[in-house]
Amino acid sequence: MNNDIIIMVLRLLGSLALLVFGMKTMSDTLQKMAGPQLRHILGRMTTNRFTGMLTGIMVTAAVQSSTATTVMTVSFVNAGLLTLAQAISVIMGANIGTTLTAWIMTVGVAFKISDFVWPVFVIALILIYRKRHENVGGFLFGLAFLLLGLGTLRDTGEAMHLGEQPVLLNFFSSFDPASFSTTLIFLLIGSVLTMCVQSSAAVMAITMILCSSGALPIYQGIALVMGENIGTTVTSNLAALTASTQARRTAFAHMFFNVFGVCWILLIFHPFIDWVCSLVGYDPTITQEAGQAAFLANAAKLSVVLATFHTCFNVANTSILIWFIPQLEKIVCYVIKGKKKSEEEEDEDGPVRLKYIGAGLMKTPEIAVLQAQKEITLFATRMHRMYGMVQELFDEKDKERFEKTFERIRKYENISDNMEIEIARYLEEVSNAHLSDETKQKIRSMMRQISEIESIGDACYNLGRAINRLHGSGKPLPEELNVKLHGMLALTDTSLAQMDHVLQSRREDVTIDGTIRIEKDINAMRDKLKSENISSVNEHQYDYAMGTMFTDIVSECEKLGDYVVNVVQARLGK
Repeated sequence: MNNDIIIMVLRLLGSLALLVFGMKTMSDTLQKMAGPQLRHILGRMTTNRFTGMLTGIMVTAAVQSSTATTVMTVSFVNAGLLTLAQAISVIMGANIGTTLTAWIMTVGVAFKISDFVWPVFVIALILIYRKRHENVGGFLFGLAFLLLGLGTLRDTGEAMHLGEQPVLLNFFSSFDPASFSTTLIFLLIGSVLTMCVQSSAAVMAITMILCSSGALPIYQGIALVMGENIGTTVTSNLAALTASTQARRTAFAHMFFNVFGVCWILLIFHPFIDWVCSLVGYDPTITQEAGQAAFLANAAKLSVVLATFHTCFNVANTSILIWFIPQLEKIVCYVIKGKKKSEEEEDEDGPVRLKYIGAGLMKTPEIAVLQAQKEITLFATRMHRMYGMVQELFDEKDKERFEKTFERIRKYENISDNMEIEIARYLEEVSNAHLSDETKQKIRSMMRQISEIESIGDACYNLGRAINRLHGSGKPLPEELNVKLHGMLALTDTSLAQMDHVLQSRREDVTIDGTIRIEKDINAMRDKLKSENISSVNEHQYDYAMGTMFTDIVSECEKLGDYVVNVVQARLGK
């Protein structure tokens, strides 16, 4: 008897593992197939709160993961492509889109579907070995594992005769269904279980099996579902603790949305449940006294009741809160305070902190790549800021301020080294996962970008050192050379501005032509200035040492321009 119990428990745990693995596989492969397109949809289809909501529904239903939608949304908020208000509307839609998962589970629980998944495995295996349809095969594998897990869970529940187990029945019957405290207890149980197993889908599946077997009454079952809605947002908030301010605000908005919905549902709990039951045709008054056959036939509808409630709850909650997004945004911003330090102060205080990656929210590699690209764009912006310090250094006459500016340039050079290492390490971790060919190519491109951007930092530091030598020589720079170097420095700054524009734009919207044109101007100016410098030294307009320092600055500007071209080429896949 003990062996039978152990086998049943192992089957139960194994079927839950299959279910969670199937969900993750489906989500990952769908994002591989449509990741870039979904990002573009999120960026373009959020012009108002209603299109934002519809976008959240569509994307979440497509990738089968509200977490993935939330992460993509956070990345766009961080990048300035979405406002926090737009992000909140997308998350509201994501809550509706994720209810599709419950309906998929309903199919697996309501029907004996295990026998039909085996042909799906065969088809999936064939497609996986056909390169063109590899992702479709992966999706079918995930779907088959999900349905097999649900079917096994259903069969295990039937074999255990959950609806006839005295221990379970006595436990659940010890709670008064009409008591408000009972609802709160099961609400807490659902939240804690979801936080422990890190999967609302798994807890939803268990709830469906318990309810459809007749062991768990509908009111307690729906309280568990409500708890799952809170539990899954607690997980997101814990993951966002080390993330940026906007990421934490978005995660908190998700939590506030679900907690608010649970609060108002509790006020009309029983009437709302009875209304949902009437939609499905379930009679909550039928007990085992009415006959085992009638009781089980009625209980079989409970999985549909749970899925219907999940959908109605999120639709109703969204219908209420979508009109109060500005007020919700103010609440979120009040609770999660923004950082007051300036970017410059953050850059120069202690070790560099990456802004977009390494926050713990990244669940899938395809989305992680987007975060890495935002970090690379910030890396380039910092190096452009470093170059601005070089220009300040060149014009600085006060000795104390000169030394302070040069020290800042030195610190930024260390920042560039650290950022290159941290981003490269992150990309290496991402590349260890199963990726689409397109994403693998993007990672190779990003590796090249960070290497070249770090070289820009080196060039800026070399320029600072050259200017420092010039300043330390004690010889005033001839006005003619001063004007020429200002022209070279300004042209190089234009090149960096063009690089920033390319990195911040979609690859399809920009070309390399502008960068190449500026680089040709830099090369032409370098050749002209070097030629003029030789003539000026020969004519004794200034000494050879001054001419050497002049050409060092010109040459370093030209090298910096080359690095800019390399960054843009890598970004555009040239």
